[in-house]
Amino acid sequence: MIDRELLRGNLSYLKEIYRKRGFDEINLDELKELDEDRRKKETLLSRLRAEKNEKSKLIGRFKKEGKDIKELLKELKELDNKIERLEEEYKKVKDEFEKRIYKLPNILHESVPEGRDSSDNVIVKQVGDLPKFDFEPKTHWEIGEKLGILDFKSASYMSGSRFVVYKGLGAKLERALINFFLDLHTKKHGYKEVWLPYLLKSASLFNSGHLPFFEDEMYHIEKDKLYLIPTAEPALLNLHANQILKEEDLPLKYVGYTACFRREAGSYGREVRGMIRVHQFNKIELFKFTKPEDSYKELEAMLEDAEEVLKLLNLPYRVVLLCSGDTGMWSAKTYDIEVWSPGVKKWLEVSSVSNVESFQARRAKIRYRKKDGKIDYVHTLNGSGLATPRTFIAIIENYQQKDGRIKIPEALRPYMDGLEYIEPER
Repeated sequence: MIDRELLRGNLSYLKEIYRKRGFDEINLDELKELDEDRRKKETLLSRLRAEKNEKSKLIGRFKKEGKDIKELLKELKELDNKIERLEEEYKKVKDEFEKRIYKLPNILHESVPEGRDSSDNVIVKQVGDLPKFDFEPKTHWEIGEKLGILDFKSASYMSGSRFVVYKGLGAKLERALINFFLDLHTKKHGYKEVWLPYLLKSASLFNSGHLPFFEDEMYHIEKDKLYLIPTAEPALLNLHANQILKEEDLPLKYVGYTACFRREAGSYGREVRGMIRVHQFNKIELFKFTKPEDSYKELEAMLEDAEEVLKLLNLPYRVVLLCSGDTGMWSAKTYDIEVWSPGVKKWLEVSSVSNVESFQARRAKIRYRKKDGKIDYVHTLNGSGLATPRTFIAIIENYQQKDGRIKIPEALRPYMDGLEYIEPER
């Protein structure tokens, strides 16, 4: 949620931000009028309630003194009716105002470039050379099925399209990636590991902004009023919902592994072939709670933590700064990390690293007490460290050999019982 003072005192700035985001249709003038009406009614209610308290005291005094209270009781009854009507009006205006303000996207950081869509994103850097093959590189689905490590047919039979079964050394490689990521971030980067539920209440997803912004992409279990987790981000955020943290404890750094479940409703064409876009996938999520003045320094540090995974795997990647029109609804600034996929011949996003500033903290009521005693909202940051499917794709496509084997990156060999290659099944 944005700071309401921006609506009251800097409307032209808000309009410019939403223009850059491509949300010109948001009627901020109407929202400001709703806020003013809400506050006027709130003030009047307070005054009427105070008047009611005074009359109630006066009635009590008159009773003790044996005075006639009929007129006072009549006035009190009229006051009660007036308060009741005003409470109904106030609730209606308040509910409408909150419904609208909670749907407003976050404020963008000044360093975010203006643009309409992904074609306007800025490539910050590219790391590593693209591999050269003396043969035509195969796609991950061709490699995986030939080696017997990926089974799309069985997955489709049991669950439908856009699912995958990992088999044998494929399953071992997937588990190796999860353990490698967790070990790196906990042992070297100083994140505290958290094991999280896979089912979340709507309040948890509302706090993170996934509701209402991401609702169509999530799986909802209506009978139990729970959602399948789309990413560990909302769960990690809610570790400190409705809490006041200590300044000396910040930053708090967490890492969590979860399966993630998404509808991927808008995906089509070549992107749905293989496991580029699947409904269930594994991901390691990084999350930080920081002081506002430290959050952009911590964003760059989180980006480096995610990048190091790909450096250790020796995979070519690039870092992309998202433009205003492509930045997520609750993010103030986002970097994507994309790895090269020679089989499908495109860059694939394996991580998105964002500073959400106080947007989620305001919704989840997460604050911190400064050393001078004042209380302020924390900033929250999240990033993939990494998602496994596209990292898996990049490994088997970049490390494929002419004879059909896959060379295992050195960093993963301790997790693969020292194996150097994944061999074709005999």
